Amino acid sequence: MGTTPILAANTQVLREYMVYLRVEKGLRPLTCESYQTDLLQFAEYLESVGLMLMTATQASISGFMENLRSHSVESRSIARKLSCLRGFFRWLLKDKRVMKDPTLNIETPASWKVLPKSLAETEVAEMLERAAMAARHPQADALAMRDYAILEVLYAGGLRVGEIVALHEEDLHLEQARAQVRGKGDKERVVPLGVSAVAAVERYLRDGRPQLCGRGLQRALFLSVRGKALTTQMIWQIVRSWNAHASPHMLRHSCATHMVEHGADLRSEQTLLGHADIATTQVYTHLALGHLKQVHRAHHPRGRSRGIREKDIGDVVAAKPGEVVA
Repeated sequence: MGTTPILAANTQVLREYMVYLRVEKGLRPLTCESYQTDLLQFAEYLESVGLMLMTATQASISGFMENLRSHSVESRSIARKLSCLRGFFRWLLKDKRVMKDPTLNIETPASWKVLPKSLAETEVAEMLERAAMAARHPQADALAMRDYAILEVLYAGGLRVGEIVALHEEDLHLEQARAQVRGKGDKERVVPLGVSAVAAVERYLRDGRPQLCGRGLQRALFLSVRGKALTTQMIWQIVRSWNAHASPHMLRHSCATHMVEHGADLRSEQTLLGHADIATTQVYTHLALGHLKQVHRAHHPRGRSRGIREKDIGDVVAAKPGEVVA
């Protein structure tokens, strides 16, 4: 009985925050749902210790993180939940519902910078070649053409799974080899498409999509066998059907990693991927470090003869401009 007022207060403030995220921030439904899940979990923890969201303290947030850690939740997941809490309390502070932000001095788990997984170039090439062969077969069906086009666009443009689901036919500008993409917060950006991706999409539009669309009018670019817009789960299944170890997000990471390995600058990467903060993009310099080590060993005149330590190369790459590496 004693927790009823707390529960009611938490429910009300969460409802208002979700409206803020959807209406003012323009976040997608799946993103809002993820934030709500994290906040509900935190609210339940607070209720167990007799607190509510607006009376949370630094100690209670630290206790929540420790509770997650004791239940074997990965550091990266804990860091994501902490990031969600930071956004929530910034909103409360901005709305003058709290006097201070209890997350301000909470340290993010040290291992939150787990490097995203990517496929080797040979793995991506093999997957795309198999899909291309199926799509180019004289008896290829609409689904084979669709799958190949999806894989090419995911890898060529580094799209998020939600972005490829949201693509419409009118978003394509194939004569200019680009597409208009709606990213997080409904922010739009232009994504270039390579020759292979353009050819795959053109074939799908000409020979595949009309078979799937039937007589209905459907704005979505990529359609299911029933002529409906694909869901994120369906995109996952399509990617997995061509590589059991891959995912849509892994193709996005692979696109970014391979571009860095071939000399792309971070500002261009940031624009391509739609990152609000370049710090998010900088992770790909670390992903490409393995490639740099191989190049150093193969081409540096003293790379092999003196057995340069890998750590030394890594320290130089990770150094900030003007920083002296000992």
